Amino acid sequence: MISLRVIARLLDYPEQALFDHQQELVAAMEPASELDLHHSAQLILFIRRFCARPLLDVQAEYCELFDRGRATSLLLFEHVHGESRDRGQAMVDLMDQYRQAGLEIDSRELPDFLPLYLEYLASRNKEDARGGLQDIAPILALLGARLHQRQSPYAVLFDLLLALSGTEVKSTSLEEQVAGEARDDTPQALDAVWEEEQVKFLGEQGCASAQQAAHQRRFAGAVAPQYLDVAQATMGIKGR
Repeated sequence: MISLRVIARLLDYPEQALFDHQQELVAAMEPASELDLHHSAQLILFIRRFCARPLLDVQAEYCELFDRGRATSLLLFEHVHGESRDRGQAMVDLMDQYRQAGLEIDSRELPDFLPLYLEYLASRNKEDARGGLQDIAPILALLGARLHQRQSPYAVLFDLLLALSGTEVKSTSLEEQVAGEARDDTPQALDAVWEEEQVKFLGEQGCASAQQAAHQRRFAGAVAPQYLDVAQATMGIKGR
C-alpha cells in the first residue's frame, strides 16, 4: 500500500527532503487504488497545505503536538502498556516481527513508533497490512479524536488510516470521551510529570525517559534500504 508509506512519511518528523519531493509524494498516489477518490483527494490536499508552510513552523508544531505529553504520542505502546513491564516484552516481540519481515531499525528508533510500524505494514501484502491496521484501530481512533479536538490538520491522516483498515471504528465515536479528558500538555501537567521523573530517576546518571528519546528519533536509516527508495520521499502489533 503506497498510501501507507506516504502517510508514514507525513507522520515522521518533518525534514526539508520531504518538502523538496512533495511532487513525488503526490505522483505516488496516482496509481494507488486502496483509497477511493474522496480519501485520495484528502491526502493530496494535506500534502499541498503541509508543504506550503515554512518548515520551521511545521517542525515546531510537530514537537508541540507529538512530543509534549502522552495523549498524542506516536509511540503505540504508550497507549497500551504505559510504563508497565509488559511494554518491554511487547517491544521485543515487535522487533522480532520486523526482523522476520527483513526489516532492521537502528538504536535511535523505538519499534512502536507509528511511522515505522506503518512502513512495516506497507511492506506486507494488502491483507496483512489491513490486519495490522485493524490491530491498532482503537489507538488510531483515540489519537484522531484528540487531534480533531485540538483542530490539528494531522487528524485527517488518522481518519485515512482507519479508512484503509476497513474497520467500523471512527474517531467521531470518541468525541465525548475525549472532551472529558484533562490535557496533559499544559505547563502545569508537564511540570508534574517532570517532578515525578526527577524523583524516579534521581541519582541515575545518563538515564533518559522514552519521551526524551522521542525528540531524537529520525526515520531515515531506520528501515532496510529497499523500503526507503520510493522517489526519496514516498515511502500487527499482535500482542499474541
